[in-house]
Amino acid sequence: MPEPSRSQELPVSLLTDPVMIEACRVRDFGRVFKLVKARAGIYPSMIARRCDLTPSRVGEVIAGRRQLLHMDVVERISDGLRIPGHMLGLARRSWETPQDLTATPREPAEASASAIEPPVAELPEAAKDARSLAADAKLSARLARHAAETNVNALVLEQFDADIERLARDFVSRPVPLLVPEIRTAQGGVFQLLEGRQHPSQTRHLYVIAGWLAGLAAHAALDLGNRSAAATHVRTVVQCAEISEHSPLRAWARSFQSLVAYWAGDYRRAGDIAQAGQSEGRGPGTGTIKARLLSLEARARAASGDKRVALRTLALAHEARGTAGPDELPGVFSFPEAKQWAYAGTTLLAVGGDEQIRHATSASNHAVQLYQAGPEEDRSPGDLHAAHLDLATAYLAGGDVEGAGAKLSEVFGAETYTASITIRLRNLAALLGSEPYRGAQSAVDLRAHIHEVTVRPALAGNSTEPHDRPAHA
Repeated sequence: MPEPSRSQELPVSLLTDPVMIEACRVRDFGRVFKLVKARAGIYPSMIARRCDLTPSRVGEVIAGRRQLLHMDVVERISDGLRIPGHMLGLARRSWETPQDLTATPREPAEASASAIEPPVAELPEAAKDARSLAADAKLSARLARHAAETNVNALVLEQFDADIERLARDFVSRPVPLLVPEIRTAQGGVFQLLEGRQHPSQTRHLYVIAGWLAGLAAHAALDLGNRSAAATHVRTVVQCAEISEHSPLRAWARSFQSLVAYWAGDYRRAGDIAQAGQSEGRGPGTGTIKARLLSLEARARAASGDKRVALRTLALAHEARGTAGPDELPGVFSFPEAKQWAYAGTTLLAVGGDEQIRHATSASNHAVQLYQAGPEEDRSPGDLHAAHLDLATAYLAGGDVEGAGAKLSEVFGAETYTASITIRLRNLAALLGSEPYRGAQSAVDLRAHIHEVTVRPALAGNSTEPHDRPAHA
């Protein structure tokens, strides 16, 4: 930045004014800028140019809406307005050398004997070297101060971690619409911090936090029936995972992308994404995420008609469960055993055949038992509904309409449904309207009841959702 000329220096009367001295001592730049404008005629736009600041930033400081704390900004103000360094707690500035100490040319005079001795002749060069070393040291100190600046600390990061853990756990059992504002607020807080400065490790930590929060937003959007918004959120998760080089976050993002593709009816892509998530980067991590990815792949392969691969992958998912370590986060980011059995039931139903339908019934019953035996706060209503609906489908496949009705009664009592449960119910209604159930009164009654509960206001009333695709809870 070019140094201002001497004619632009502040009046001595202002620099010696006790009010100005106190404002500089506490670095109250709002007051400093007001005094500079009133006493030196330097308006905010000129202050901004001389101090390498934006006019809007200067205006915010004068209005008291912003403080200037960074050391490099303080130094620019000192140099731009020619405020002596000691007034702002800085070292002496390079431009503070008094004029009367500046060397001036002199008439040649008769040299004395001492004037031509080598030591004296070498002094100017030595002085330059000393000044250069001092300047280097000052630059290094400035770099150290700059590197030490951060707008977060360990407690801030710890609080965000705790909030994510709580939200992830609450997501399982609390109504999604109640959680959306909290997720949005936390996302805004992290984004604001990322606009500032942190140590590299803190920045990576913030990106991990931002990724998990985007994951919660993605899940909320999917449960509310907006797959487009869910896809946008999960792309943010992928970006955060890449920046932070966080393998569990990347693997979870792939599992969710597989889920979105499955909802879109692109079963082959859903299976391929889940398969890729098991090996890309440094692998999926040590928790239950590998079992989740394999279960998603198996379900997608079964839906696409690749029955042999589906059964083989389902077996690998159960093996992965046996070697899984603890998850990094609980709740919606984990893959509990009950959910895995529910996925297995859906997969086996899609494979079809009497034997696999019997296995599907056993898997879905086991899922229901595990959900009901677990703590209430860990019990996902959507997953429990999905298991009951799979059981109803299995009973219908065996021609047992009464048994299907009994399982559906476990679902009809809910006040609201996620988008996936609504679609599952509509799929069952379509099945009940086909042969061989079309004429049975019990099937007609069940269809009417399904119509009643799916047209009422629900958690996700998205009329654009397709009615002919498998659903996920």
